[in-house]
Amino acid sequence: MSTIAEIKARLAGTGTPFRLVEGATALAQLKDDRPNAMPAAFVLIAKEATDDNERMTGTVLQRSERDVMVVIVTEDLADPLGDAAADALESLKTFVRGKLLGFVPTDMVEPITHVAGEVVEARAGAVWFEDTFSAPIYLKEQD
Repeated sequence: MSTIAEIKARLAGTGTPFRLVEGATALAQLKDDRPNAMPAAFVLIAKEATDDNERMTGTVLQRSERDVMVVIVTEDLADPLGDAAADALESLKTFVRGKLLGFVPTDMVEPITHVAGEVVEARAGAVWFEDTFSAPIYLKEQD
């Protein structure tokens, strides 16, 4: 199972506050800039950067730093100014971070850590928040 699939499974598991947990394709296909169920979480690899080869001889081994982004979308239509949605967002961020910090997916050897987070949109009672996590892997030359 891939890192993204494992993260999605953790976020969608028992006790989840999310009504929808999807990947990059579902995020790209949103109509009217709103998910059809909220709160929603979208999980995707946002960026990768690979270090130089760590070995002087033998097979190539490189550490690849992957930024996994969890896009959280929540709303509170009773409050068009967004204050109630912002309160809900804090709870959702706490849930996501609690599920991911220290988690080691099967294709990784180092735990996931938090990098950054930011509100990317807030209007009409909905708040979009991008939370970025470090999920490094090691790339090894195939024999």
